[in-house]
Amino acid sequence: MTMTMPETGGTRERASGWERVAEAVYAGDASRAADEVLRLDAAGRREVARRLPGRIGPARDAAHARFDRLQAEAATELERARQQFVEAATAGGLSEEEAHHRWWTTDTVNGDDDLDWLMRDSWIAPMRVAGAGTLGGAAAVATWIFRRDFAGWNEDLPVTPLLRVITARPAEWQADLAVRVARRLRGIRRQQNDGTVELALELLRRTGVTPPDHDPLVVAWVSTTPDLAADPLARHLVPRLFEAEGVGRALRDERLDRDPGGRGRRSWLHALRDLADAGLVEREALIDGCVRRFLRGGSAADLRFFVRLHDLLAPGHSPERVRDYLRLLPSAPGPVAELALRQLHPRADAAPSRHKAGGAGAGMSGEEVGEAVAALLFRAESKLVRAGLTLLDQATREAEGELDPLAPALASAFLCESYEVRERSVRLAVKYAGRFTPAGAEAVREAAGVLPPELAARLAEPFGAAPAPVFGPECDDFEAVPLPSFEAPARDPFPAAITNLAETFDQLHHEFSFERWLDGFVRDPEARKHPVRTTNLYVLDEWSSVSHWTEALLRESTEPGRSGPEHEAGPRHGMPAGPQEGMPTMRTPEQQLPGWRLPDQGRVAPPHWAMLLRCAELLGAVRWGTLPPYLLATPTSASCHVDPAELVARIEGYERAGVRHLPADLEQALLRLPREVDPEVTARAGRLARTSEAGAALESWLRRRPEPVTRVEWPQAVTRSSGLEPQAEARSGRPVSLPRGRVLLEPTGMPLVDALMSDPPPRSALGAAPGCNLDLWRLMLPSDREVAAVQLLSQVFDYWRSPGHLHTYVTRLCHQDGPVGEGTALVLGALLAERGWHADHCHELLLRAIATGYLPAGECGRQLGRCLRGTGMGLSRVTSALEDAARGGAHRAVWEIMRGLLPVFLPAGEERAHSGHTRALEFAADAARWAGARGTIPEVAAIAARKGSSGLVRAARRLHEHLDRA
Repeated sequence: MTMTMPETGGTRERASGWERVAEAVYAGDASRAADEVLRLDAAGRREVARRLPGRIGPARDAAHARFDRLQAEAATELERARQQFVEAATAGGLSEEEAHHRWWTTDTVNGDDDLDWLMRDSWIAPMRVAGAGTLGGAAAVATWIFRRDFAGWNEDLPVTPLLRVITARPAEWQADLAVRVARRLRGIRRQQNDGTVELALELLRRTGVTPPDHDPLVVAWVSTTPDLAADPLARHLVPRLFEAEGVGRALRDERLDRDPGGRGRRSWLHALRDLADAGLVEREALIDGCVRRFLRGGSAADLRFFVRLHDLLAPGHSPERVRDYLRLLPSAPGPVAELALRQLHPRADAAPSRHKAGGAGAGMSGEEVGEAVAALLFRAESKLVRAGLTLLDQATREAEGELDPLAPALASAFLCESYEVRERSVRLAVKYAGRFTPAGAEAVREAAGVLPPELAARLAEPFGAAPAPVFGPECDDFEAVPLPSFEAPARDPFPAAITNLAETFDQLHHEFSFERWLDGFVRDPEARKHPVRTTNLYVLDEWSSVSHWTEALLRESTEPGRSGPEHEAGPRHGMPAGPQEGMPTMRTPEQQLPGWRLPDQGRVAPPHWAMLLRCAELLGAVRWGTLPPYLLATPTSASCHVDPAELVARIEGYERAGVRHLPADLEQALLRLPREVDPEVTARAGRLARTSEAGAALESWLRRRPEPVTRVEWPQAVTRSSGLEPQAEARSGRPVSLPRGRVLLEPTGMPLVDALMSDPPPRSALGAAPGCNLDLWRLMLPSDREVAAVQLLSQVFDYWRSPGHLHTYVTRLCHQDGPVGEGTALVLGALLAERGWHADHCHELLLRAIATGYLPAGECGRQLGRCLRGTGMGLSRVTSALEDAARGGAHRAVWEIMRGLLPVFLPAGEERAHSGHTRALEFAADAARWAGARGTIPEVAAIAARKGSSGLVRAARRLHEHLDRA
């Protein structure tokens, strides 16, 4: 297709209609395309309609080619300017490097003179207009306007030119197109902004056709500024406001002020109220529409607009709507339930009514009052529960004659979980006991069987003794079961060495692949081939990736001296000041590390740095020809342990061959030794120590293994309570207090050991640095799982992603070796609060930890208490997980967790108590009963001894009385 303006062959007036349309498309001018289409006769329109579909590709290519040409010209001009600038700057005395630097900071480079990328899609708008004005059927035009080929980047509909060519068509055809365009609305923000909504609504208004029954059309309509008195669509779409899905979501930010949010437009709330005031729509119809929308259900956010509209319309009492409002009380969102209660009984609402609603209370029968009270008392919102009690109190006082119809309402109040509600309902029953008939009194007496004993006793005199409780704290459905068994992973032999080193050197991501690759590299000289992929390795000052070092090992083996060993005699990172007795000595000159390539220890994770250190000493050995025939640290089992007898045999082999060990390799091997060693192996190591430096190090390790001391340090603020629940404290904007793991070990003089047995680096220090594979800790410290757990702490409190992913790593630690402590306790405790995909795995992890003896239960409770105080962790998720564990067989361990948690978590001294403290005591009472626990807790006893009958004191008394039994 020739989409260019004719250069020869006559004037523009001689051009055909098609050529004139083509020129408008080439120019990217939609208005001009509309002009040319409107000038066409019937034959011209048919020609354009016939030729347009086949010209989409050429039109796009022509626009792109034009943009590319202009871009190339601009780039050429910019390069010419750069050369002139650099020449002038160097002539003025600047170096070429300085001149280039100045160039890149000039306004010429960083200005706003770039080409407009929208030029690439400038052909789309006139193409749309041309098709809309010439294609035959309305269906074809609707398809043409929205065809996928026209979905350019940020390309909006040319609404005005489109309307010009469409309104030139027959009226019936326009009406058909209006309905088809309206049905293409999807209720998405993109259509609101790209002209689709504007086109659809304008076509419907101009044609007067009945809008299609299409929810996104209504959503699109309410997303515009309302002018309902003048809008012909109002009479069709106002009734649909209450039926179309998405309307409430679109209008949820509408407020009662006339200029919502200062956006300079009128509120839909006032527009609808004014429409009703003008008599253009019945007020009762709008109110009924709101009630119907409430009954259909939805979230509080989606119903917010209809609640505000209902209040603005100020409906009076309507007996016909009483049943509808009653249906809303049990489960509607809180604002909707409050609205319904105001309509039923304004005085029962805790908040003052915003309008006069008439005496709804007088219109409810006793049965309806009972139904309302029963619904309200089982709501989660305390405000609605209190309103239910108020309604019951008022109905009792205002009722004439006998109160038997209100007995079911009292029975519902007795069932409420809130002690306060139960207590108030008992006071009401006692106060009006004389107004019940014997039948009504019997109903109250039977209902009292669900009350706590001290409340049931108050009803004994006026109503008679209550029957034995049908359920209660001592009669729940808990059944103790044995702990499940968890099979430990088999400690299979460690996989064989990798042989295709040249192809796999940069793919060592599997948990064992690094060790297998090093094993293959050292054992098999024939496998040391040139890498199949190479990088600009030797221009880098620092090799921070394992693949850098493995590539260097292969290249040094095939191209000796490639990087110049004279450059590698720089400082050796992490070298000790001096060895301890029996530990490896300083490296000899032949074993100089290429240390200047190693990254600083503070910028990579410690296990990653340890891997790089081992690669570095291998590279030094390759260069100096001192590579051993095999490594000492290659694991012998899939747990990554090294069998002590095998390590002794390896060192004996070194002695026979006269091979000197590699220090970091030996250090890693020592860390992989199990903690239980056969005495015969220890004796062999002792004999070997007389002749071998590596043997002496081994014998010293077996005799006096370095034991790190681990702990968790919490900020001082965590020891004090603010009086807020942890979640509320987190929402208040106060900083969350996070713990810090500590690993304390006297320096051993062994760089690799000291690096791994050190405090976890802060996440801010690591940033995006490599080496954060959490599995490396287990692989390098298979006998020090507490140290590995401490290193995971920063991940536990990483709120950018769910910490539940840690369950995989912690599960493996359950079956590793070594002591456990505060770090293990905190990791396992914190994961109890996990929700979402990983929650089930984290709860199973707790059972596994208990079954394998990995959980220090009391310490876990203490760390959990600090988490609940300082990190915003949710108590409800923790207690839910603990209950699941107790019902899964871990009831005794769950109690030990709670015994450790309560002294840390409960308020002390002048600290304010909150509902979380009460819930913790209530759950602890259940856990103590399940475990048959005895032995008082001083902090609980102190609260139980307080005066008063608050929920906190009652829960503490219940737990203390159970624990204090003989």
